[in-house]
Amino acid sequence: MEKIFITDQCSEAYLNDRKYVLHSWSVQSKVNPPVITGGQGVWFWDEKGNRYMDFASQLVNLNVGFQHPRVVEAIKEQAEKLCYIAPSFANDVRGKLARKIVEITPPRIAKCFFTTGGADANENAIKIARAYTGRHKIISRYRSYHGATYGAISVSGDPRRPPVEPGIPGIVRVFDPYCYRCSFGKSYPECNLECAEHVREVILYENPNTVAAIIMEPVTGSNGVFIPPVEYGRRIREICDEFGILLIADEVMTGFGRTGYWFGVNYFDIEPDIITMAKGCNSGYVPLGIVAVSDRIAEFFDNRMLYCGLTYSGHPLACASALACISVYEEEGLIDNARKMGAVVSAEMAKLKERHPCVGDVRNIGLFGCIELVKDRFTKEPLVPWNGPPGVMAEISKQLWADGLSMYIRWNYMFVAPPLLITADEIRWGFEKIDQALEIADCFVQKDASLQKG
Repeated sequence: MEKIFITDQCSEAYLNDRKYVLHSWSVQSKVNPPVITGGQGVWFWDEKGNRYMDFASQLVNLNVGFQHPRVVEAIKEQAEKLCYIAPSFANDVRGKLARKIVEITPPRIAKCFFTTGGADANENAIKIARAYTGRHKIISRYRSYHGATYGAISVSGDPRRPPVEPGIPGIVRVFDPYCYRCSFGKSYPECNLECAEHVREVILYENPNTVAAIIMEPVTGSNGVFIPPVEYGRRIREICDEFGILLIADEVMTGFGRTGYWFGVNYFDIEPDIITMAKGCNSGYVPLGIVAVSDRIAEFFDNRMLYCGLTYSGHPLACASALACISVYEEEGLIDNARKMGAVVSAEMAKLKERHPCVGDVRNIGLFGCIELVKDRFTKEPLVPWNGPPGVMAEISKQLWADGLSMYIRWNYMFVAPPLLITADEIRWGFEKIDQALEIADCFVQKDASLQKG
């Protein structure tokens, strides 16, 4: 490991982190994390007093923002009442949360199994789908991400998967509804939804009687915020019904108002058989995941063993924070605000595309958006290689951070996913910083074009 140089100005928090903590998705010798000491609303700050607007909701999970008083108070009250009880017992907040989830999800949903996050929610959804259907294959998309545990990463298409293969067997992948870079060279709507018909064709090749479920993010998340045509999800639902295949909607990112609707499937007007959730269910205040299943799946396990179990399933502190968080969504109008502020984001994105030649495509649904940067708008060549070195994107990220804006940047994508309570003025402030930082990309594009001509 590269030697860490310690100075008198390094805080104890920083030294402990560097000496004892392994950071996710990182080469450890290159980690240099700022020490964060607090946050409120859409802002957080470090130990030096520098303030940052959170345009990423941390990991697209902090939907109600930092330190929402109602959620914090709910955790305190539950901690004083009962910090923990095993999942084999009944508990008031666990039962209330399950009932509330059933009430806000589509009509088919009847019962909930609680987990500790999105990855193990998807793990258990796969187990349930295989048990219910008696089939073993799971169809997912190449640009999907469903979590980092072995089953969840196996069903993902994300490039974080190959380094840990072989994973679980029975996973079949299909192409994505990525309209800006259509895998079939088509344009919507003349494409006749070839991306959906492709899924049906693959099912036929695989033998429908072996396919348990299709798992999909209603809107692809960390691989680029791909918003499919409304008809896409409906066609996938029809294909599932045709062959007796379950539809699993991974709502870990899109759930709880992120798209301007309770869930992404509400926008597309489809009813999945299983919905997996995490992140926004309680804004990450206490680890929690949920697998919500349809009435027919719930009934299946009335007289059969459910081979799923976790020590922290339905943890009282997590459930209490989720109930409070859902109340905040309802009573403070945050889902409606996400839809309204989504229009502001759309307008600001359009301005960026008009002003910056490096901007190839912009897209958003509610407060879930992406700015895709390219070297050339005609060829659509990405500003930096897919899954390659960050290159100029690292300079852009550094500039944004220096200007007090925290964004999630991956490859040539800049994600826009602030907390749902953000205001129009705050959004415009953030986009001012993005506008300035994109000058770096424009200069890079111009320099590259000159070298190409030379």
